[in-house]
Amino acid sequence: MYTRDYNFFADFEKLGLKPGDTILMHSSMKALNTDMKPEEFLQLLCDYLGEKGTLLLPTLSFDFVNKNSSRVFIANETPCGIGLLPNVFFKMDGVIRSLHPTHSCAAKGYRAKEMTERHILDDTPVGPNSPFRILEEVGGKILMLGDVNNHNTYMHGMEEIAGAPYCLTKDKYEFKLIDVDGKETIKEYYMHDFKEAPVQAYYRAEALMPEGSVKRGKIAAANCTLLDVLSVKEAALKKFKEDIWYFVERKV
Repeated sequence: MYTRDYNFFADFEKLGLKPGDTILMHSSMKALNTDMKPEEFLQLLCDYLGEKGTLLLPTLSFDFVNKNSSRVFIANETPCGIGLLPNVFFKMDGVIRSLHPTHSCAAKGYRAKEMTERHILDDTPVGPNSPFRILEEVGGKILMLGDVNNHNTYMHGMEEIAGAPYCLTKDKYEFKLIDVDGKETIKEYYMHDFKEAPVQAYYRAEALMPEGSVKRGKIAAANCTLLDVLSVKEAALKKFKEDIWYFVERKV
């Protein structure tokens, strides 16, 4: 068990995280094997990134808000279905959550507003105004905390660019979004629709990336991978041109 006294900063540095970085983190709290509370670890990582750094976590809510059930997204209430750390993070002081019914993202730090405020402009899950894609504009990194390398939400944005035929619904669906001030917005969205390709294999991008753009190490007990986002983009889009189905497994 890794306690609060463990030198987490040394692990962050060894992995390749730097103060001032903008980091999108997919995470498994259990993988850390620590007695720290989730909010303590999250604040520790923010402290390491410093006053010029920014931490982002996907707060995906498609299990609770979708075309077949509730169509109301409430920024400060709607839970996400991808683990403990995201659910704790979006409720922490100073965190801003982007407005999207199924693929919101929460951010804390120097670029938090910049990274989240444009998401409302998109009508797809990971469009050019989403925090996932804005990560490209600021030279950000993707941190896989734990063995979660197949859960790379950024890759949905690459599918959208490439026009992957399995990715989006043909029709739009209407949703209501309510921000932290209670302001309501009615907007139509394309949803994800993976009926033809239910098994995603986004980890395959790592083997296509150039040397030095993928770093592996440990944070406490957690196996971790740090990815340069622009290298992910270049590798993924190049491979999509060769094989549009490469990052998924089709139904047989």
